Amino acid sequence: MCDPIDDPSSYLQVAERNVTKIRYVIDTHVHADHVSTGRKLAELAGANYVLHASAGARYRFFGVNDSDVLDLGNVQIQVFHTPGHTPEHLCLLVTDKTRGPEPWFLLSGHTLMVGDLGRTELASSAEQGARALFETTRRLKTLPDHIEILPGAFSGSVCGRSLSGKPMSTIGFERRFNKAFRIDDRDEFVRYMLQDIPTPPPNAAAIRAINLGLRES
Repeated sequence: MCDPIDDPSSYLQVAERNVTKIRYVIDTHVHADHVSTGRKLAELAGANYVLHASAGARYRFFGVNDSDVLDLGNVQIQVFHTPGHTPEHLCLLVTDKTRGPEPWFLLSGHTLMVGDLGRTELASSAEQGARALFETTRRLKTLPDHIEILPGAFSGSVCGRSLSGKPMSTIGFERRFNKAFRIDDRDEFVRYMLQDIPTPPPNAAAIRAINLGLRES
């Protein structure tokens, strides 16, 4: 389960109907626009709650690092540390061996989205985040064009500027048509990411603090 936002009971009901055990509940990053239900879901499901090891949360979690693999039998999930939107952000490259031996799709969180990249100032300075995000894009561009991307946000979210209403895309399509993802020069990329930054989510710092366990909700 990745980036849950609904009542945990809804995910538990789906898992029960499909005779599926939830083993990992993963937040791609410490969110600033909503209070995550990930910890509660993991507790109720008896699952590991997963964040990048650098998240700095005050509670116990299952910390993962770049290139770690979460093994689910036929499905394997490779962790990509992808800082930029936030320093601890991670993406998840998924291989389903019942379909083929190579990766199939990327759960890209708020890093690479359909039509744009994630804003960079919610957990660092905008410029520092943009420079980290540039290095992240260089790595994501090494993935094959056929890899599908399933982001955590689309049109209507405050986490990007030119987001499409389409909930998924491919590395190849974004490589060709995503204005931010197309930029290969670091300084040009930083200048682009510092333009037209959307209004931040209300109470963003307080929400991140709640999700880190630094304050009560």
